[in-house]
Amino acid sequence: MSQIDSNQPKFNLKSYLNDFNPWHNIKIMHTNVPNDILAGITVAVIAMPLALAFGVASGLGAEAGMWAAICGGILVGIFGGSNTGVSGPTGPKVVQLAAIIAATKLASGEPDIVFAMSMVFLSGLVCIVLALMKIGRFIYYTPYSVVSGFMCGIGVIIILLEIPPMLGFATPNSVVGAIKQIPYDVMHEKPHALIVSLATFFTILLWPRVTKKQWLPAPLLGLIVGTSIAHLFSFKDIEYIGSMPVGMPHLYWPDFTRFGEMVGGAFALAGLCIFDSLLTCLVADNMTNERHNSDREIFGQGIANLGCGIVGGVTTATATMRTVANIKCGGKTGLASITHGLVLLALMLGLAPYASYIPMACLAGILLKVGIDIIDYRVLPVLHRMPFMDSICFWAVLVLTISVDLLVAMGVGITIAFVRIVQELGQAYEQNVVSLNEMDRKLPSDVSMPEELKEKVLKLRLEGPLFFGVSDTIYRASSALVDYKYLIIRMARVPMADMSGTYLLDDIIEKAHKQGATVFFTGLRPQVDRTLTRLRVIEKVGREHCLETFNDAILKIQELESDLASGKTNIEEDKLSQV
Repeated sequence: MSQIDSNQPKFNLKSYLNDFNPWHNIKIMHTNVPNDILAGITVAVIAMPLALAFGVASGLGAEAGMWAAICGGILVGIFGGSNTGVSGPTGPKVVQLAAIIAATKLASGEPDIVFAMSMVFLSGLVCIVLALMKIGRFIYYTPYSVVSGFMCGIGVIIILLEIPPMLGFATPNSVVGAIKQIPYDVMHEKPHALIVSLATFFTILLWPRVTKKQWLPAPLLGLIVGTSIAHLFSFKDIEYIGSMPVGMPHLYWPDFTRFGEMVGGAFALAGLCIFDSLLTCLVADNMTNERHNSDREIFGQGIANLGCGIVGGVTTATATMRTVANIKCGGKTGLASITHGLVLLALMLGLAPYASYIPMACLAGILLKVGIDIIDYRVLPVLHRMPFMDSICFWAVLVLTISVDLLVAMGVGITIAFVRIVQELGQAYEQNVVSLNEMDRKLPSDVSMPEELKEKVLKLRLEGPLFFGVSDTIYRASSALVDYKYLIIRMARVPMADMSGTYLLDDIIEKAHKQGATVFFTGLRPQVDRTLTRLRVIEKVGREHCLETFNDAILKIQELESDLASGKTNIEEDKLSQV
């Protein structure tokens, strides 16, 4: 055991911290400068009304949403783990923060901004700590059916929410509201808004077919075309972005005097940030055939939320809509995300009047194309041929993403996938019980054993991880253990054992001891040995009965039988001498 431990690689702090070095992002920013800058400008225009709306929805004001988008864009662009991810306020996180703010208002009814910002700051610290603990790799265990269901669900949500503004009406607050509102909007549509939105949409749709050059992203051209039509024909009856707050942010230094009250909310915000961000990164990976660094992404989100807590921004995460729009506009490095943040910063510092002339219908046309693009068309043709459990998982995530929220959908989807894989692993687990007479292999040449004893020696071979999912299989194996004197449990092909699996073995040992049988373990791996030792299962068997090979166990049984026979002979001789 000591030899194995000595061969373990030594911890290297420099290499460990190198994963969080922003140089990974900075060194590639020169490779796609024109497209990244244009993509960043386009995404900033798309993100601005969303940021304003999320700021208002949080209860902290429109500027809070803008400063969150600025921090997310610039800081995650530098420190994040996805080349194409764009961060900012997201629906699930803002809803969560709004509930916390509503529950902690001051006596005057105003939001306790210092408390809220301190909690956002603390959530950033939690993200950084979790990133340093390297928890990000677990996102790669998310099944494809879950990711696909999420992508299709988000796509449907975006499409439904953008139909009313395309027709000249306000964007609904929810999908249910959109579904209720769409029939009325279709019957009373505003022609000018429809013209602008369709002109924008078809420009984006047709531009890549007109030219293969990427010097001008289709969404940016669509924005120019839609806005130009609205002003060229003086469409006054449609809604424009309008005025927005400008100026430097008010700084809030964290106050942890009420740490006990804010720590729960901070962990909740951090958990949702990680889940929301990494799932969006998986979507981006699926679209770009790249692979993000989950731990660095969590670290970047932590830095961004520290910044939000100081400048008064709502909490951030990697946003699916902005990320997909960035990819579709040709963004390939963190420079696009930084440009998006800098454009929003410029707007906040005085350029906002220039953005006020953009029609909301024009943005709706852009986002409609984003919604259509985000749907996973790889899986749609095979929906009717998907494995049964994958199909259930996909539809559950899709429906719940649309009707409830992301967290519930992901929780249900991962639970379904988890139950399925546990069930399949349990069914695939291999074990068999045979006596020595039934074995194909020959006994060692130096072993002579009577036939009646061979029937009393059973071999239980286990193969695969010994965990809670195989309990039924092991129970059926133990039921086959009857009328025996020695039991050899072969463990050479058991790579790990959890507490459930260990106690399953313990039950088998207890059953054997009640029948007066002796139990042997053979081929225990170090990790399994440690688990059985810690849970005091080895001591019930005896260390002397833990052997390397099956043949060693047979020789040990022969030795025990010889000792037993010798002991009986001595007893009989004593009786004769007494007579």
